[in-house]
Amino acid sequence: MKRILLIAVSLLCLTAAWAQRTADTMTGVFNERIKSLQVKLDGDAFASPIAVLGSDDRINISFDHLAEDREYFRYSLTHCTAAWRPSGLVDSEFLDGFNEGTVENYDFSRGTTVHYVHYSLTIPNEQVSPKLSGNYLLKIYPESEPDSTILQCRFMISEETAPVAVMASAQTDIDYNKAHQQLSIIVDTERASVEDPFNDLIVVASQNGRLDNEVAFRQPLRAQGTKMLYEHQPQLIFEAGNEYRRFEAVSDTYPGMGIDRIEYFDPYYHYVLYGDASRADEPYVYDQTQGGRFFVRNYSSDESDTEADYGVVHFSLDMPEKPGTMIFLDGDFVNRRFDDNSRMQYNHASGRYERAMLLKQGAYNYQYLAVPPGAKRGYTAIIEGDKYQTINEYTVRVYHRRRGERYDRLIGTAACRTQI
Repeated sequence: MKRILLIAVSLLCLTAAWAQRTADTMTGVFNERIKSLQVKLDGDAFASPIAVLGSDDRINISFDHLAEDREYFRYSLTHCTAAWRPSGLVDSEFLDGFNEGTVENYDFSRGTTVHYVHYSLTIPNEQVSPKLSGNYLLKIYPESEPDSTILQCRFMISEETAPVAVMASAQTDIDYNKAHQQLSIIVDTERASVEDPFNDLIVVASQNGRLDNEVAFRQPLRAQGTKMLYEHQPQLIFEAGNEYRRFEAVSDTYPGMGIDRIEYFDPYYHYVLYGDASRADEPYVYDQTQGGRFFVRNYSSDESDTEADYGVVHFSLDMPEKPGTMIFLDGDFVNRRFDDNSRMQYNHASGRYERAMLLKQGAYNYQYLAVPPGAKRGYTAIIEGDKYQTINEYTVRVYHRRRGERYDRLIGTAACRTQI
């Protein structure tokens, strides 16, 4: 148990991993006391954070600050290109009102061993209201330190002037019901004022919210009138992966799904998960998962946002060390980042990969990704396996920069699940 305590202490001291925030536009947390960042379409926890321009849609951002009292936080927005780089627009071009707001909604935790303040805000609101479609990066910072960003998150505003249809199948151009899945996309540009759809559109496709294997491309295979068809192209083929692993830490008195035992060492409860192993050579097993999401939940409370406690969750992966290859946890709870917080460390004494992190009570999805030497993305084949039957969620976004404009419009979006 001493080793568990040492892991927990080292976990709470990790700050250097967040030094990569310079010129970084990925969703991320840059302060060790900020936890449980979630970005959702208000009213639909399973939808991507994409609001329709001019509609009643709202983007909800929430997070916890491990503290005894409220701190005054402010936020600002940056309009970004399709590649998530600042567009260079001045504030008045993409916003109604001033580009600064105060995080006014907050509440204190109740009945928890770890004290925190829960914050939330919605976009648009009376302070800040985007008036252009496209990609947006929201940054939150202390009122007294405007240059110290504590977190940032992505969301999108879409015009929905170009209807998008997308289908995912395990019958691909490189194998048939084996290890891959392939997308077929149709974009109807009739109402979107696209002059040259073969060169002026950027189509972005992602799998289960992952950023490391997200793809972007321009050229459709062919056109049928105003409909652009993207199919039978290499970039539309994804490794199939496997269903996400799950655990439920919803109580500190009994172990939930995936949890071997719960122990208390002042000041934290410790949730020790059952040891994981490679599934690469195992047969596919269907499981209805949440596509990598997590949901805050305390089984005895109707106010989990402020009554769910925090505990140290212990992950372990029983497999031989792979020198040079880095193993990472993947899921929304690590903000889809490859950093020291999500990286598994090999313990030579136990002969397995391990990671401990402070998480809020709830239901979590996770998987392991292997990043080989020199690679810039993670792979599922080594640990999870690639099973064609896997039910993946795919999201497609279509961007358009009109002649003479200085920003990328988001003109259409769609999502689908794998069809087997």
